[in-house]
Amino acid sequence: MQHDPELLRHVEATDKRSKLIATLSRWRWFALFVVAPSLLATLYYGVIAADIYVSESRFVIKAPERSSSSSNTIGSLLQSTGLGNGSEQASEIIGYLRSRNALSDLSRRTDVRGAFASQEADVFSRFPLIYQDNTFEDLYEYYGSMMTTQQDGETGLTVLSVSAFTPEEAQVLNAGLLDLGEELVNRLNQRVNSKAIEEAEARVTEAQGRVRDARIQLGAYRNTSEILDPQQQGLGVLEVSNSLIAQEAALRAQLAEIQRNAPRHPAIPALRDRIAGISRQVAEQTGRAVGTPDGIAAKITEYENLLVEQEFAEQTLTAANAALEQARVEAKQQQYYLERVVEPNMPDDAIKPSRLRGILAVLFGSLCLYLVGWMLVVGIREHASED
Repeated sequence: MQHDPELLRHVEATDKRSKLIATLSRWRWFALFVVAPSLLATLYYGVIAADIYVSESRFVIKAPERSSSSSNTIGSLLQSTGLGNGSEQASEIIGYLRSRNALSDLSRRTDVRGAFASQEADVFSRFPLIYQDNTFEDLYEYYGSMMTTQQDGETGLTVLSVSAFTPEEAQVLNAGLLDLGEELVNRLNQRVNSKAIEEAEARVTEAQGRVRDARIQLGAYRNTSEILDPQQQGLGVLEVSNSLIAQEAALRAQLAEIQRNAPRHPAIPALRDRIAGISRQVAEQTGRAVGTPDGIAAKITEYENLLVEQEFAEQTLTAANAALEQARVEAKQQQYYLERVVEPNMPDDAIKPSRLRGILAVLFGSLCLYLVGWMLVVGIREHASED
């Protein structure tokens, strides 16, 4: 029995088509979840994706060495800087560069929106992205993906990286951000210096009021107590008392000699009266010094307290004036400054996107997704067959 060659060829073609369809049906999910995404990633990164240039700069926040301008303990207590260390300042600068304020300030100097919407960019990486609107919030989100800052704890340097679709735009944006960082440091210095001067002036005003009050209280006490200087007046009373005591002693000696030689001498009563009078004067002078509530000894304690308060207030005023002058001197100097260790470079080669890495990432991710789905399907089928 002979077979028709045409029929045989038709049967073979049909068998091959059936096997191909069966093979494609078997691997359709693999092709859908692995092959197709990998081909699309290869097409995008290999043909469509635009070059992205990264400009990098490095800076550090420094402060000049400070020496204590006063060895006075009170002056040391009155002085205050109000500034942290350089690392804290760098953190403030980094926070500002990542903020909306930095983007707004930079946009007033440079066409940030135009740089990110450059015609050099591809449709999938150009601002606004396909899921974004042309709003400031979307621009800020996009800006965060194109600008990175990283602080090195060992060297203290801060690395600022800015991405753009042309080397010139990347460099301009990076330099603009550095300028804004320097201006922020200057503003912080000015703010802190102004605060330090205001605090020092307030201390001077307070010290002046304290000196004035102390002098008023001391003068009022002198008027009420009718005493100018207790020490000087006490010395005067002591001199008078000593003189009277000497006179009394001389008269007593004279009286004793007369009584011994002429007991009935007519001068004896007069001497006794004089001795009694001098004794009363000695007691009066002693009472002026000690032993009575109005004595000099009772007044000298309060007087010395007021005098010590006045002297301390004057010392405080002197220290406050010194601190104010020091604050004014420091205000004329830059406390912290941003030093550019590495200026923003103009990249000569695009380092983004990482094309091979992107393709492999898509391939690996889609393959993992496929394997997870395949295991789930196998598990469901096994449980269904058991049921």
